[in-house]
Amino acid sequence: MSDTIAAIATGASVSAIGIVRISGEEAIRAVDALFVPERGEKMSFREDRKLVFGRLFSRSGKLLDLCLCTVSRAPNSYTGENTAELQCHGSPMLLRTILEELFALGIRQARPGEFTKRAFLNGRMELTSAEAVADLIDAETREAAENAAGQLSGAIGQKTKAIYSSLTDICAHYHAVLDYPDEDIEPFLMENYRSVLRDAEQKLSSLYKTYDRGKLMNAGIPTAIIGRPNAGKSSLLNALLGYDRAIVTAIPGTTRDTIEEKVRIGNTLLRLIDTAGIRETDNEAEKQGVERSFRVIGNAALLIAVIDGSENFTEEDERIIRYAEKAPRAIVALSKQDLPSYRLPEWHTTLPLVEISAKTGEGLERLEDEICRMFPLPAVPAGEILTNARQAEAVSLALEYIRAALQAMENGETPDIVLTEAEGAMQAIGELTGQTVREDVTERIFARFCVGK
Repeated sequence: MSDTIAAIATGASVSAIGIVRISGEEAIRAVDALFVPERGEKMSFREDRKLVFGRLFSRSGKLLDLCLCTVSRAPNSYTGENTAELQCHGSPMLLRTILEELFALGIRQARPGEFTKRAFLNGRMELTSAEAVADLIDAETREAAENAAGQLSGAIGQKTKAIYSSLTDICAHYHAVLDYPDEDIEPFLMENYRSVLRDAEQKLSSLYKTYDRGKLMNAGIPTAIIGRPNAGKSSLLNALLGYDRAIVTAIPGTTRDTIEEKVRIGNTLLRLIDTAGIRETDNEAEKQGVERSFRVIGNAALLIAVIDGSENFTEEDERIIRYAEKAPRAIVALSKQDLPSYRLPEWHTTLPLVEISAKTGEGLERLEDEICRMFPLPAVPAGEILTNARQAEAVSLALEYIRAALQAMENGETPDIVLTEAEGAMQAIGELTGQTVREDVTERIFARFCVGK
């Protein structure tokens, strides 16, 4: 990380403000070469984190902008290195010109996530906090943003550090007795640490259980809208979205491919998937659409089975209800409540049933309430919800080691066997926070970041 990097840290479109960020040993000298404060000394003589107004010039002396500049010196900066920021007018052409001037001074383009990666490698943040930066940028609900902010402040690290520290105490005591038998050290009795391991198991188990909801909170709940042709599936999709996304006609079989859109309902983010109508057909295109519908059904976390309430209940409706009853979670939406021929069908299901009209909006609020009830957020502080598979895998592995240690204790194994399992748990916790993470893992994590962050 000896080279100095730069990137545009704001969006690519025209905006009021545009920021160019620089990090590395040459960062402050670089802004000294281009930025002239309106009053006083160059930025290399200025205080850290103070905004200074001045003029920005090209290397040839042409005025580029009137802007603000701030510097922060290592190690007390976001990346742990010398950093500088130019806060300019938000012209994309101007920002690209500034980058070109910096590149001519020997600074290179930052790669995606490289600023945050440097912060992690320089010990300015743990890996879970670094991942939270991307989660906060990508957050689509208030709850996702709050959880990311909590992780950014180190909530998961604080929770697991206490477990790591307690396991360290056990190992340190054991090795002290083993290595210094003549010293006056309290005898090592494994039984004295049973409660420590039980406490670690309980905390890790609680943390791991948050993942199922956490991954849905960030990515959205895959929700398949299913039903026979012309039951009102596309109308329901459009009603929930608030605009006409899917084509709606009176001709059965109009939808022949899956349509996916995201919508926020309360604190719940749904990935709504409108599927082709499920029925027996000889039409090859429609048949392929039905096959795709079945694939979507198999991967959905929630099914909304739409039954046409203005027509007689059919065998196809019966099939759809049975598919829904096998799903992890499902709701029956009895559609077309606004039509004169609407009536409650004579059938029974254990699933929640909501009567709706996509045309008038009747029943949609109750449908949304029912969905939110099915997916409550874990009752834990913001920041303590696991949101990605890497985190969940590390916590799961640590939990396995702790349980193995407890089992070894129950089996009367020697202390060294128990401690080997405890050390495995410490290794897994280290992978969670980034203490022992492999380079290929960090590369994969930061590849999902945007340039400039």
